[in-house]
Amino acid sequence: MIEIKKVENKKQLAAFIDFPHLLYRDDVNYVPELHVAQRDMLTPGKHPFHDHSFMQLFLAYKGGEIKGRIAAILNTNHNKFKNVTEGFFGFFDLYNDLDVSKKLLYEAEKWLVEQGATKMIGPVNPSTNETAGLLIEGFDSPPVTMMTYNKPYYLDLLTAEGFTKNVDLLAYDLPTNVVDKKSIKLKELLCQRLKDRNIIIRNINLKNFDTEVQNILKVYNAAWEDNTGFVPMTGDEFKHTAKDLKMILDKDFAFVAEHEGKAIGFALVIPDINQTLIKIKRGRLLPTGILKLLLGKKKINYVRVLALGVNKEYRRAGIEAFFYAEIIQKAIDKKMRGGEASWIVETNEMMNKGLLKMNAKVYKRYRIFEKAI
Repeated sequence: MIEIKKVENKKQLAAFIDFPHLLYRDDVNYVPELHVAQRDMLTPGKHPFHDHSFMQLFLAYKGGEIKGRIAAILNTNHNKFKNVTEGFFGFFDLYNDLDVSKKLLYEAEKWLVEQGATKMIGPVNPSTNETAGLLIEGFDSPPVTMMTYNKPYYLDLLTAEGFTKNVDLLAYDLPTNVVDKKSIKLKELLCQRLKDRNIIIRNINLKNFDTEVQNILKVYNAAWEDNTGFVPMTGDEFKHTAKDLKMILDKDFAFVAEHEGKAIGFALVIPDINQTLIKIKRGRLLPTGILKLLLGKKKINYVRVLALGVNKEYRRAGIEAFFYAEIIQKAIDKKMRGGEASWIVETNEMMNKGLLKMNAKVYKRYRIFEKAI
């Protein structure tokens, strides 16, 4: 018999967070999420997402043991921004059991219908501003930082319940030994062209971090507004994310483009901290996790191009090309193996063509699903 229970106390929340560690215990590519970060993400009052939206967590029990989990998510900011009545699901993990999948998805759907939703989209954890998408190609290596991972059978379980493709998200691999270095050769020419337009590219100023974050937020919400699934981040959400990223940020990989002193674009590349987190058992920093994290950071040889965007009116000016030239040069200088550019919406022709020209290859594909409810 399968029983679905709402998560209503700290003990159940801990079980919800820890379930993937049991599910993936024999999977060499699984990277545990930090327990403290997941706890904050899922706790009202701890993460700013809860200031405007709602989540209901569910656990599936069979034979007295947890066999799966799911979150039903009502993102009110998304619905206001898009003028829609959509609901989401996320934190979807389970054994290969169609009956468990059916009941988990049913409970999430039922809760969303009660909130007035007419469509169910996911997985997102809990929005496209955090981790999103179901891995459908590229199971032969661990995910990079802030990217999802799941079992291949999840695809069959979702399609069996009537979920269809909404959009695919692509991850590109850019090894430093094969990447086209044409942009590096043209860097000086690009730099002069930008200067002629009073545009400068500089590294982020960590000593003036709060102001930098405020300026970058304006660019983020403007430059990404046409992207599939985009929802503007609130100031508190962006600050929360920036605070977390600052702990692993390398300023040599963080750039801001300015026109006459106003931020018009930025690029953020972060170390693949998953190379270290994969060794931290059950995502616990204590008692030995912190030491592993600190020692492991020095050995990281791969990065992720997390965000790279320019305001509409300044696109095709060469800013994006200059960003990539700087990123490639820094990766080579630091003897990095390469980097991942992710995620890129499959419909973003300009970005996809640019990456292919640099000899980047799609090596992982993620999918967002939808279903009318």
